[in-house]
Amino acid sequence: MRSLKQGWAWALDYAYVAFWQVRGHILRGDAARQLSGDKVPVILLPGIYEPWQFMHPVASHLHAAGHPVHAVTALGYNRGSVSAMAELVAQYLRERNLTDVVLVAHSKGGLIGKYVMTLPESAPRVRQLIAVNSPFSGSVYAMFALLPSLRAFSPRNRTLNALRANLAVNSRITSIYGTFDPHIPGGSELVGATNVQLDVMGHFRILGDKRLLEAIDAAIAVHGSD
Repeated sequence: MRSLKQGWAWALDYAYVAFWQVRGHILRGDAARQLSGDKVPVILLPGIYEPWQFMHPVASHLHAAGHPVHAVTALGYNRGSVSAMAELVAQYLRERNLTDVVLVAHSKGGLIGKYVMTLPESAPRVRQLIAVNSPFSGSVYAMFALLPSLRAFSPRNRTLNALRANLAVNSRITSIYGTFDPHIPGGSELVGATNVQLDVMGHFRILGDKRLLEAIDAAIAVHGSD
C-alpha cells in the first residue's frame, strides 16, 4: 500500500511539473510586476531546469502578503554550477543594493542560497534562507546521472560537501520537506537548521500546497522577531 501511495505521488508530481513548465513557457509574465510591497524583500531561487515562473504559487502568495518578490532572471533554467549561479544572485543583490533579504528556494536553489550566505559580500545582505526539498546532503541517484548538471548533486561532489561542512549559517536556514521525496531519498534535514516536515509527498507538488505557504509565512515571522 505504501509503494502504491508513493507511486501515485510520483505520478502527480510529474503532472504538476508538466503543468507549470508549460504554463511558464506560454505565460512568461513580468518579474518586475512583483517588486512592490513594504515588507522584507524576497529572492526566488528555483531548482534545476526550473524558470522563476515555476515558483509562481509561492511568489504570488508572498507578493499578496506585501513582500517585494525578486526573480533573478539571469539564472534562466538554472543549469549552471551552484557557485556560478550563486555569483549571479550575489551580483543581483549588489546591483540593487538589497539588504535584509529572505531567500526562498526550491531544490537546487537551496544549495545556491546557502552558497550566497557564505560569500563575504552577499552574506550580510541575507536575513535568512527558506529552502524547500533541497538536497543538502546530496542524492545517491545523482551518482548515476548522465548529465554533469545532475551529477553535481552526488554526495561526493566537492562543492556540496563544502557547503554541508559549513555549519555557521545553518541557524538562519529553515529546511521544509515532505514525508517522501523521490529525488532525495536521504531527505532534506539539515543539522543546526530549523527543520519542518509537512505531510506532503513529492519533490515538486509541495510548491502549490497551502501548508507550505503557511510554513514559509511562519519562518519569515520567526526570524523577523529576532
